[in-house]
Amino acid sequence: MSERPVPRRRRIGVLGGAFDPPHRAHRALAEAALAQLDLDALHIVPTGQAWHKARPLTDATHRLAMCQRAFGDLPGVVLDARELRRTGPSYTVDTLTELRAEHPAAELLLLLGADQWAALPTWKRWRDVLALATVVVAQRPGCVAPGPPGARVLSLALPPLPVSST
Repeated sequence: MSERPVPRRRRIGVLGGAFDPPHRAHRALAEAALAQLDLDALHIVPTGQAWHKARPLTDATHRLAMCQRAFGDLPGVVLDARELRRTGPSYTVDTLTELRAEHPAAELLLLLGADQWAALPTWKRWRDVLALATVVVAQRPGCVAPGPPGARVLSLALPPLPVSST
């Protein structure tokens, strides 16, 4: 009797951000994730009310439209507006919890830049974030961040693009 191959777990990438505006580095990160991580889907999640931003964000409708233009042509991309529909501050742990409930057998991969990886211990329920998803860190030029000890973390090969929304 031959053994049946074990089916591969569905892999869902999650790339969140203000995307105010989305730029070439965001696009390069999405393309690299799709090419390197064997993703079944990549959720692009514009933040609703950003708890960590001092400046007001552009209206959600406009940021969603910019994300559609920036990422909509990439295969496997899901433009995920759940945080824009939420009232109150947007937290990654809430989004990952919802995605886990929707896809209980999937592997969630949270894509972060090295700057956000370094800031992770300031996030709401950051240990739960690490329990819900494997973190994939895209290194930025001049930013080396070891992150919390014991976390499941992968690196994403990304060409250096010294660009930010600010």
